[in-house]
Amino acid sequence: LSTGAYCSYDNDDNNIAVYGLLYNWYAVDDTRDIAPAGWHVATDEEWKELEMHLGMSQSQADNIGRRGTDEGGKLKDTTHWRSPNTGATNESSFSALPGGYRYYNDTFTNKGFIGYWWSSTAKFSSNNAWIRLLSYNFSDVYRYNRNMHYGFSVRCVRD
Repeated sequence: LSTGAYCSYDNDDNNIAVYGLLYNWYAVDDTRDIAPAGWHVATDEEWKELEMHLGMSQSQADNIGRRGTDEGGKLKDTTHWRSPNTGATNESSFSALPGGYRYYNDTFTNKGFIGYWWSSTAKFSSNNAWIRLLSYNFSDVYRYNRNMHYGFSVRCVRD
């Protein structure tokens, strides 16, 4: 879809209580606003600010790909990730969960292994937007851009 949409992992509502919903980027950018009143979906710059607060340098935060050292572990919940859940301390109380993702052809993958989060920042001149990825087997943070049709998690920031 090129309009806002969301679903539960595997289209199974039993996954919502733990992992929440997966949204395409068009839902993030939709004028109906998926964030509650007084909140908004984090921008790429707000993600960088969080990562630097946890120990990344500005140059690391600005990079693409895997960055930092243990900042991802400081974000990850300590109980819902597959073993070895490398570096997980949840020191930040962010409680990141491995909700996996929905591929645009309606297949789902990586629940328990990887968490993906949209930023509200589109990548210039493409159908992609900036994301963050955390994995069960590394403790740094992956920053890249993905097609807006994918279904990823979101995190909101207080206005």
